[in-house]
Amino acid sequence: MKTEKTNTLKERIAIVNGLRTPMAKAGGKFARMQADQLGAVLFRELMMRSPVDVDEVDEVIIGNVAQPIHAANIARVIALRAGFPEHTPALTVHRNCASGMESITTAVSRIHAGEGKIYACGGVESMSNIPLVYSEKMTNLFSKLAGSKTALDKVRALFGFRPGFLKPIVGLMSGLTDPVSGLLMGSTAEVLAQDFGISREEQDAFSLASHQKASAAKASGRFAKESMAVVYDEYIGEYLDYDDGIRDNQTIEKLARLKPFFDRKNGTVTAGNSSQITDAAAGVVLMSESEAKSRGLEPLGYLRDYAYEGLDPKRMGLGPVFATHTLFKQTGLSMKDIEIMEINEAFAAQVIACEKAFASKDFAEMHFGERKAVGAIDPEILNVNGGAVALGHPVGMTGTRLVLTVLHELRERGLQRGLATLCIGGGQGAALLLEVE
Repeated sequence: MKTEKTNTLKERIAIVNGLRTPMAKAGGKFARMQADQLGAVLFRELMMRSPVDVDEVDEVIIGNVAQPIHAANIARVIALRAGFPEHTPALTVHRNCASGMESITTAVSRIHAGEGKIYACGGVESMSNIPLVYSEKMTNLFSKLAGSKTALDKVRALFGFRPGFLKPIVGLMSGLTDPVSGLLMGSTAEVLAQDFGISREEQDAFSLASHQKASAAKASGRFAKESMAVVYDEYIGEYLDYDDGIRDNQTIEKLARLKPFFDRKNGTVTAGNSSQITDAAAGVVLMSESEAKSRGLEPLGYLRDYAYEGLDPKRMGLGPVFATHTLFKQTGLSMKDIEIMEINEAFAAQVIACEKAFASKDFAEMHFGERKAVGAIDPEILNVNGGAVALGHPVGMTGTRLVLTVLHELRERGLQRGLATLCIGGGQGAALLLEVE
């Protein structure tokens, strides 16, 4: 039987500062930048803007999902390339879509265990550079060729070759497929659309709103407060200083013309109402609240508590409901206490399903044995600047980006408490409770 955690953290964790790169469409402006290069650019700039020196950082912890083969333990590679001293250890963490959050909560555990005082954390993903992989038949042929001792043996091996051996395995699609349920992440969104009776029209309307809110936030300069410009072509000085997936002129008619992608016959989930595939990095600097106060620092905000939960992999999109329920139990708070909320928009259907599940008494009774709903979400506080449908979802980075967005929005609006939550491929959810003084 699972042991329930009923207390909050021993001390709030101060998020001293944070920064992210723009999110660039996969195959676009950041396509020639490998994940370690993109991460190094971000963390170098983050530390230059930080009130602490790189020598004071006890460890660098970075989340990354599609870890590149040329940069094992990518956190260490990024740390060294970003200018951290050789004596600073670095750790790569991986919790699928929550990897950027896992980097933060891993540091929290270390701080409370007394293992260190200051941590640089974050996430990075270059979805452009997730490789194609040779099939098993082709790799077996390579093995036979490598093991052939004579020219005749090599010829015999080559006679076994068939053109079909060259059909590649798409690494991105494999990574987005849950090996337990056998479903692509988009197919799990189709499951939720059916479970909750979510129409194609609802999903497209949600997606249109995401682009409209993101477009307005970009125009107002809101995103510029949390992001930096990145030079992606040093030879001609080309740089990106905005999230280039936002469609300023998106319309419901354009969205309606797109065909279902995951269930082409009866489905409702399209490329237009799904998160975009993008490249980006994000980072934060953490320390205990008491450490920040002793230094006279004014943090961006604080992490008060967090929770992770598991659930049915086929319905992984409901992870925010499960994790938030646990978080509320730990803290004694409710949805009425939340003033800004970010749910990662993996799919429009997934967020809409979460909204319905949060507000449902039947759902709470069935899954949590409780007579009242977890709590209906005020739509005015949810994803106020749009989300991954418009901005993109660089899987290892998104968790950190959500934290940054919540804290900046709380400060902008003079509010106190926010929630960053997301679903996790494989059937998990994460929820972080954030506060501003």
